[in-house]
Amino acid sequence: MTTFTKRLLTAIIIVLVGALAFYPKLKPLLAPKPDEKAATGGGKPGGDAKGGGKASVDVMVVNMQSLDEKILTTGTIIPNEEVEVRSEISGRVTGIFFKEGQYVKKDAVLLRINDADLQAQLQKLLSNKQLAETNESRQKRLLEKEAISRQEYDIAQTNLNGILADIENLKVQISKTVIRAPFDGTIGLRYISSGSYISPASRIATLTNTNPAKLDFSVPAKYAQLVRQGSKIQFLVEGSSRQYGGTVYAVETKVDPETRSLLLRAVSPNNDRTLVPGAFARINVVLNSHGNAIVVPTEAIIPEQAGQKVFVVRNRKAESVPVEIGLRNDRTVEIRSGLHVGDSLITAGTQLVKPGGEVDIRNLN
Repeated sequence: MTTFTKRLLTAIIIVLVGALAFYPKLKPLLAPKPDEKAATGGGKPGGDAKGGGKASVDVMVVNMQSLDEKILTTGTIIPNEEVEVRSEISGRVTGIFFKEGQYVKKDAVLLRINDADLQAQLQKLLSNKQLAETNESRQKRLLEKEAISRQEYDIAQTNLNGILADIENLKVQISKTVIRAPFDGTIGLRYISSGSYISPASRIATLTNTNPAKLDFSVPAKYAQLVRQGSKIQFLVEGSSRQYGGTVYAVETKVDPETRSLLLRAVSPNNDRTLVPGAFARINVVLNSHGNAIVVPTEAIIPEQAGQKVFVVRNRKAESVPVEIGLRNDRTVEIRSGLHVGDSLITAGTQLVKPGGEVDIRNLN
């Protein structure tokens, strides 16, 4: 080992020993001053109330709201009336009198089937009817003169009655060649064309009436005694933020033993036809209405050993207020005492505040 290397190692060792010896005395001088630590929020982003800074909170102004006891469920929109348009007889289509998506009135003609053969049969029966009426009239006069037996007259009368019955039956068959709308509604897609040969198995189109709309939904069996005809519902459908209302008008007579739920059906006005059959609906069933009350978000309630409390803002400072709660659901809680209309309630950021601490209101609802 060279002389230079020995001297270098010796210098490094001396420096390290000196640093270790003097570090405890230099440590207090390197620590941040207390006022600098407070200015930076105690090392925490934003600085909370416990570190001396203002706590950022969301606030809502307390007011009276309608308080309803509700249960949340889901359901499906169904039409008021719906039918697959089919023919009662077989034949060739001679005319189609509707367009796909068209709104039609009750008894509007939708389709005609060729009835030429039936009309010919009818004309033949009408001719036979005239002959039978003439024969029956003649036999009746002869019977009155006792020129023939009662049996001979009965044969003539039976022949006439049979022809009359055949005429009525044929007229019914002819009426079936004209297909009419059974109720007001909208025609869906068409599945046949003019000139097609159709039978009772042939699907022509679907006619749907959606005003009013209906909803099928179910509730747990434990609510069976609370939901009845006339119960009110509120619901939303997918793709829309509009809230609709309805009324329960039919209740199943028994609880489903497999799902332990009760099936109900409600009706809702649908004048603008925005409720489409088959759509998924989120439904609130109103069990009881309790009038107006103070209602606050669930997250604003802070449980403690003696009960519950909330924080309100007064003079830009947080103040703890004990409250008595009432009805609650998954989102809101009724406040029976402790809060008053007009109070500024802290709804978010409660974990950052302390009684008497200053707050910074970032959102006001």
